[in-house]
Amino acid sequence: MNGPPGGRTVTTTTITVCETCKREDWAAGTPRTHGEELAALVERAAEGTGVAVRRHACLMGCDRACNVSLQAPGKMCYTLGRFEPSAEAAEGIVAYAALHAAAPGGVVPYRTWPAAIKGHFVTRHPPLPTDAE
Repeated sequence: MNGPPGGRTVTTTTITVCETCKREDWAAGTPRTHGEELAALVERAAEGTGVAVRRHACLMGCDRACNVSLQAPGKMCYTLGRFEPSAEAAEGIVAYAALHAAAPGGVVPYRTWPAAIKGHFVTRHPPLPTDAE
């Protein structure tokens, strides 16, 4: 956890990028999957932001490649998909993850969403209960 201005505690949000995603236009023999391309762009966009990024093989959303999930302890978890592996998409994903980290419960008001992530939400999952619940 890190502390932002104003004394609020922010829980780091982790972006998980499916590195095996292949969009319909992927050609066999291409050196990298679309997921690997998006992961590299997200990693670059996240540098110095406090948002964590990790890669994972197959998030099982193949019909909606490229897929990412956003998670933080005690917060709503989101799966997003149908991205182009582009710098604009990566920057939008990281910007939303930063808003998610700062939002109580991980719920970010729609009016503050980056344009690059609108229309890309696939699922949301409530946080797991804590031992106290």
